[in-house]
Amino acid sequence: MMALANRSSPLVVGIGALLFLAGAVAEQGGRAVTLLIGPLRTPLGLAALAFLGWCLASLAWTPFPGLWGRVLSEFLPTLVAAAILARLAPVRLPPWALPLGAGLLAAACLYIAGSLALDLAPQAWLGQRVALFMFNRPLLTVLMLAGPLAAFLALRGHRLAAGALVTVAALAILRSISGAAALGLLAGGVMFAVGRFLPRRIALALAALTLALAFALAPVEGDILHRLMPEAAHERLTQSSSRARVAIAQSFGAAVAQAPWIGSGYGMGLRFAEVPAAASLEPEMRAMLAVGHPHNSFLQIWSELGFVGAGLAALVAFLALRAASALPRLLFATALGLLGAAVAVMFVEHGAWQGWWTAGCGAAITWLRAASCARPPYESARESA
Repeated sequence: MMALANRSSPLVVGIGALLFLAGAVAEQGGRAVTLLIGPLRTPLGLAALAFLGWCLASLAWTPFPGLWGRVLSEFLPTLVAAAILARLAPVRLPPWALPLGAGLLAAACLYIAGSLALDLAPQAWLGQRVALFMFNRPLLTVLMLAGPLAAFLALRGHRLAAGALVTVAALAILRSISGAAALGLLAGGVMFAVGRFLPRRIALALAALTLALAFALAPVEGDILHRLMPEAAHERLTQSSSRARVAIAQSFGAAVAQAPWIGSGYGMGLRFAEVPAAASLEPEMRAMLAVGHPHNSFLQIWSELGFVGAGLAALVAFLALRAASALPRLLFATALGLLGAAVAVMFVEHGAWQGWWTAGCGAAITWLRAASCARPPYESARESA
């Protein structure tokens, strides 16, 4: 669906969540509610609720309440649907779900690669917008889904199919103009190798360091890149508008310094040039704040929710990493690969609250949990170590 309509994933995840919820209620009645809210009592669930509570609390100081509600109305329903799907679907997937899911993902990758090879002729035939960047969102969704699906196939003994799926996904990503997807592919591959071949404690330490640096460096990313990035690098990255991205990061970083503790309010990215924290900035910086978001989700969290919001988001991420540490080796490595890909993409691309990204992450977690639930009993002790 994302390959054909690049904002469709919230609708697909929402429909899937409603269907699984209806099935769970028909199967278990009121106990389905207990099943859903049970994880909210865990440290990870409580941290997630605290972060969402802080997003809601920011209405008290947001300068544009209407914008706050508009952004939350896209993010929150998609997040709830993704959570329902990740909770209910894994143990209820029929045997044919895995080959169907893997086959459709491979077909989407081949469709995207073929369309790009034909200079988007299929899009012209279908009457769609003809622009290379239209595949960027679908490919970032492919990036998140390919690893968990491939791991699930491998655990079921279909290693050749798993390798083929990863290959066609990489082909589509590398054939596109999406630098974020290519960066995510590289980072995900590195973190998968870390989780697969290094001792678990070292792999966890490296993953935790990656998360810590992503949150800690976000407010000063622009200043660091401005000082360290050579002119030759900017020349090579002309298509990625690297100079503008550095200036945007510097501007949002300067705004963070004006409201460091509580931020300027959830969802204010679209009108950030008008928030109080921007009033004392130079006109050139205020102009860069008008782009809608800083192309760095971690920096967006800092600028909108301040140190408190960034701290709560980091707590959620670290607790999720701790939960992943209990997975068997292959799925642990896959989870680290998913983490590496997501962090890389979030550091260079899109707004933090966009529904299509939330839905894609939720679907990836659902497939990863499905692989864990369906793990064959004959898995070797070495694989689980």
